[in-house]
Amino acid sequence: MGITLVVLSLAVVVQIKGSSLKSIDREYEIRLENLTAQKEEEEQRALDLEEERKYVQTKEYIKEVAKEKLGLVDPDEILLKPANVD
Repeated sequence: MGITLVVLSLAVVVQIKGSSLKSIDREYEIRLENLTAQKEEEEQRALDLEEERKYVQTKEYIKEVAKEKLGLVDPDEILLKPANVD
C-alpha cells in the first residue's frame, strides 16, 4: 500500500512538472516565432539600406540633391519664371 502511494504521488508530481514544462515550451516557441519575424524584418531593412547606400553614390542622386538643396541646374536646362502680375 505504501509503495502504491509513493508511485502514485510520483506520477502526480511528474504530470504537474510535465504540464509546466509544456507551458514553458510553448512560451519559448512564441518567443522564437517573434524573434524569427524580427530577424526577417532586420534582414529586409539591411537590404534596403544597402540599396540606398548604392543609390547615394550615383550621379543621379548627386544631381537630385544639387537641384533640390542647392538650386543648381544642368547647363542645357532652361528655367522659366512666371511673369509678375501686378
